[in-house]
Amino acid sequence: MTIDSGILLESGTNELEIIDFQIGEGLFGINVMKVREIIQPLPITKIPHSHPHVEGVIRLREEIIPVIQLAKAIGFTEPTDSKQSKLIVSELNQMKVAFHVGCVSKIHRLSWEQIEKPTELSEGLQALTVGVVKMDERMILLLDFEKIVYDIIPGAKLTMNSSKVANKTERGKRKILIAEDSSVLRQLLQNTLNVAGYTQLTFSEDGKEAWAQLESMKEGKTLFDGVITDIEMPQMDGHHLTKRVKEDVQLKDLPVVIFSSLISGDLFHKGEKVGADYQVSKPDIEKIVNALDELLHI
Repeated sequence: MTIDSGILLESGTNELEIIDFQIGEGLFGINVMKVREIIQPLPITKIPHSHPHVEGVIRLREEIIPVIQLAKAIGFTEPTDSKQSKLIVSELNQMKVAFHVGCVSKIHRLSWEQIEKPTELSEGLQALTVGVVKMDERMILLLDFEKIVYDIIPGAKLTMNSSKVANKTERGKRKILIAEDSSVLRQLLQNTLNVAGYTQLTFSEDGKEAWAQLESMKEGKTLFDGVITDIEMPQMDGHHLTKRVKEDVQLKDLPVVIFSSLISGDLFHKGEKVGADYQVSKPDIEKIVNALDELLHI
């Protein structure tokens, strides 16, 4: 099953499409934009001394791709049903990885407003969940696949190279609004920008909260010099936030930088269509400083 992400959604509509799949009795989802294809399991080559959640690697059209047993990664004890199992081949942060899952069902088209924040869940998967969708009598948990990969594959971790980030005092005069739902990424962005001299930072956990901050800016309250936004966020995604900014007469000149693991060809064009001034693909976190410097003429 090949996923054609180029035909799915218009830019900035605050919609997404998710593919649901089972692990044990649980129902989970992944954003279609992260999926390259869904395939039958292939022969797996074991890797000595690998992480216990990594089954090994597969060879897919000349590419060597690690396979993560998702049931183990999220703490389930029951193995994936081998009769109906699939490999979801995904691309995150400029690397490909295959997630071994159970039965794959169907695609759902949703609004980000339908997705509740994981802090509202009573289940024990908050740390690995970015949101929950209520579907009839069931719930679909949207997993934080980036965090799962960060925890398992060392080369996928976002890190800061302080030698690439020289401090400039004039950066401290600029106020930056950052919309990012991941607490890990918020902390890393704060550390990176603070080292560079950007110290006046305001954080929002989703696009809707960030938009409220920008609305208050129009009323003469806190004035921001730039915005950094993720794409995937509950309530309002980064593309929709960017579109709102660029269509607003009072805010349209405010520089917006999109920082996401989803800056692929299709997603890059969507960012262009909604008016993003700069787009940086994770894990190149130091490029955020260069982007702000260029846009703010520092």
